[in-house]
Amino acid sequence: MNEYSWIYNTSPSNSSRFTLGYCGHSPLLCIGVNPSTAVPENLDPTLKSVARIADNNSYDGWIMINLYPQRSTNPDGLHPQIDDALHQKNLDIIKTVLNTYEISDIWAAWGTLINKRSYLPGCLHDIYALTAGYNWIRFGDLSKDGHPHHPLYLCSDTPKYSFNITDYVNSLTQDR
Repeated sequence: MNEYSWIYNTSPSNSSRFTLGYCGHSPLLCIGVNPSTAVPENLDPTLKSVARIADNNSYDGWIMINLYPQRSTNPDGLHPQIDDALHQKNLDIIKTVLNTYEISDIWAAWGTLINKRSYLPGCLHDIYALTAGYNWIRFGDLSKDGHPHHPLYLCSDTPKYSFNITDYVNSLTQDR
C-alpha cells in the first residue's frame, strides 16, 4: 500500500478510540471488542495482524472499529455498565464510516471477548442494524462456542469465509 490516508478518531481525552486505519477507496472494515493503545504509525500487535491480513487479501486498506470504543489494554478494564452516550457516539461514527468509504466486507473479529461484558452483544446488535446489506466475513474457523476469531493470533494466510451475522446475532439474543 503505497498511497494511503490515516483514519483516526478519538475522544478529546483520548480515553476512547472510534476509528483507526489506513486505506484507499474500498477498505476492509474490521470490528473488534475494544481499542487499546495503537495510534497511527505505532500499531499494537492486534492491528499489525489486521493490516497484514488485509494486505494479504488484496484490500486497499483497513479500518478498525470496535463494539465498544473505550480504550483499555485489558478487556477486563471495560466499564462495568455501558456508557450510553459513548455507545451512541460510536454508532454515529460507524454510520459516517459506512457512508464515506466503499466498504465491501465487514470482518467479525471480536473472538470470545464479546462475553467480557453483558452489554457487548447489545452493542453488536446495534452495529448489525446499521450494516444491513453488507457482506460479513471471518478469518479462520469459529471458536468452539461459535465466535469468530480475534485477529491477534491469526496467520497472514488464514482463509477467509463468509460469516452469517444474522444467525450469530440471533443466537446472542437468545443467550441473553
